[in-house]
Amino acid sequence: MIPDADLPMSGNLLLQALRPKDRALLAPHLELKDYRRGDVLFEVGEDVSCISFPCGSSVAALIITMQDGRTIETATVGHEGAIGGVVSQGSLPAFSRAVVQISGPMLRLETARLQEVKASSPALRNLFTRYSDCLLAQVLQSVACNALHPIEERCARWILSLQDRLGGNVLPITHELLAELLGVQRSYLTRTLKSLQQQELVQVRRGRIIVCDRPALEQKACECHGAVRRHFETVLGAVYSTSGTLIALRPVANDTGMSHAV
Repeated sequence: MIPDADLPMSGNLLLQALRPKDRALLAPHLELKDYRRGDVLFEVGEDVSCISFPCGSSVAALIITMQDGRTIETATVGHEGAIGGVVSQGSLPAFSRAVVQISGPMLRLETARLQEVKASSPALRNLFTRYSDCLLAQVLQSVACNALHPIEERCARWILSLQDRLGGNVLPITHELLAELLGVQRSYLTRTLKSLQQQELVQVRRGRIIVCDRPALEQKACECHGAVRRHFETVLGAVYSTSGTLIALRPVANDTGMSHAV
């Protein structure tokens, strides 16, 4: 388990946004575990009995798989949030599959323990409700994006979203994985990435994508990346560095006792 003194160093912004006394309530129940790319956090229909908090550069995605085997990403979660039973009152069957996309550590917490702490801390309950609203906004925007926007714009959006979570210009993502997340054939994605590379927006290397011109990539991306980002800023007080990396959550104080990040 993680001592409270070490918890702020865990690398998860949602946990860091809690007041010290609320972190102390969760700390005894948190377990740190390393995950590899491809590890499954939960499958469709499984009871979601644990919440996972990605730390550092680890990233997971919620994936929908159709009967014909095609898949598509509906939400990506990195060090800004949590994946699992964030708002449920206990173990409920999962509607989607949760898969680790970028390997790294995650803090795990039983959903039952979170419900106990929520009952004693309105501020913690408020923070997780705000985060749930932002996660839902990401899912809803993803639905609209997948239905309405061309693949080149969607691809640029996804690259920007991953860079927001990882920082730096080198993104450890393969063609196969990106094609799966975007719900397109690999050959189609290869042509899309070639186009972005010809525009000098990215460089494509084996097992990684290098962002060369983020401002221009933001112009290329559809409106969805900016819309989700603005919602995180409004609801969770998300703070971004000049390079676009999400570095802190600072919810506005309110009558429930919500405080700024510490």
